[in-house]
Amino acid sequence: MINICLKTLALPAFLLLGLSLTVSPARAQEAAQVPAAGAPGDTQPAPDDPLTTMFRHAEWEHWWISGQANFIAQYHPDFHSPYQGEHSLSPQAQEASSRVLTLFTGWKPTATTEFLCDVQETGRHGLGEALGVAGFFNLDVVRNPELSKAPYIARLMWHQIVPLGEKKAAVQRTPYSLFRELPERRLEIRFGKFSLADFFDLNTYGTDTNFQFMNWTVDNNGAYDYAADTRGFTYAALLEFHDRNYVLRFAEALMPKVANGINLDADLARARAENIEFEIHGRVIGKQQGIVRLLSYVNHANMGVYRQQVQEWLADPSTPVPEITNHPLQTTVKYGFGVNFEQPFTDWIGMFGRWGWNEGQHESYAYTEVDQTWQIGVGGVGTRWGRKGDRMGLVFVSNGINHEHARYLGYGGLGFLLGDGKLNYGRENILESYYTAHLWRGIYPAAGLQYMVNPGYNRDRGPVLVPTLRLHLEF
Repeated sequence: MINICLKTLALPAFLLLGLSLTVSPARAQEAAQVPAAGAPGDTQPAPDDPLTTMFRHAEWEHWWISGQANFIAQYHPDFHSPYQGEHSLSPQAQEASSRVLTLFTGWKPTATTEFLCDVQETGRHGLGEALGVAGFFNLDVVRNPELSKAPYIARLMWHQIVPLGEKKAAVQRTPYSLFRELPERRLEIRFGKFSLADFFDLNTYGTDTNFQFMNWTVDNNGAYDYAADTRGFTYAALLEFHDRNYVLRFAEALMPKVANGINLDADLARARAENIEFEIHGRVIGKQQGIVRLLSYVNHANMGVYRQQVQEWLADPSTPVPEITNHPLQTTVKYGFGVNFEQPFTDWIGMFGRWGWNEGQHESYAYTEVDQTWQIGVGGVGTRWGRKGDRMGLVFVSNGINHEHARYLGYGGLGFLLGDGKLNYGRENILESYYTAHLWRGIYPAAGLQYMVNPGYNRDRGPVLVPTLRLHLEF
């Protein structure tokens, strides 16, 4: 049965969603997307549009303050599972809910300098405590139920603009950039604490768990094992070069001390991550401008090697199963690549996709246990039926792992997410859809559905069906 917390969120969310669909077209408006943790924003509406936040924001030139709340409730019924291990998703029906509360603040002392600070509070849990699947169902959930529930600083950064030309363009203010106009040709420097997913591998149609999809491997490239602590943040230096039709960005970031750990390693000689992305803008279909992003990363950290740990265990099985962490302190290197594209067809619907690959010999360390991935989907807004503040999307994603990674799990090894005790390998395939309605001002109820085949890459388990309700509030 669905527990009290799921029922409590489900009823008002369904009522809000139903009411929103009866609002007259004159009341519908474009949603002002405020970036979530690890997600960017779409362009905000023009100043003369109706409000898309609960309260009207003061038009301070040098200051910014806003907030958001995101509540997600999910459920899965019983599914087939002849066996399960320590890190399996439970085959018994279960439900879970999560919340993320964020306060965005910023100060812009000059026309080219700003300082940003965001505070977050998170609570509740994910299905199965986010264990047992690589493409987990809720990006708002972190894989560490023992973390403190106290508010924490999510982002604290210095942002500097270095103009390289006189021509300027008007831009919309967001919590990540308070400027109203920027040089078309410029350098941007950021230094401090933030998420690499705030700026790398973005996509207009699939990147924000507040308004769009919710699966880990839909909103982000699953094979992008980006440097981060358990909550998804790191300390980094980011340099971006912007020109009219392209952007080049590079970041150097700290890696966690252990896989999916909350503590970062400050010894750059021992652990660090290099990230580079080339973003190209151009017209392919009519007047609609598309974007292609080419990504590469290299991680240096205390990572185990799947083949080595399996061979050592087979030669001397002193432990019941191979253990990827059973090695002396060492620095190993993991690298990967990604491609990300988006192509609008009209002003209300477009297509997007991602492809990702990493070498898979070294343990999954920071994001999730995916070595290869691809996705294809469509997304859009409700302009066609007079509700341009609504959003919807449909996507298919397929995740895989390296042969040595699968062999390690097959012998009963545990990753930080996966471990069924044994493995009948098959690709983890996921279909996800959602509809987000704009009810009034900053109130956005949503309903979604995810269908997963071969959870945790195991043909012996599943499939799993996960209906979802979400309520997002903008302040």
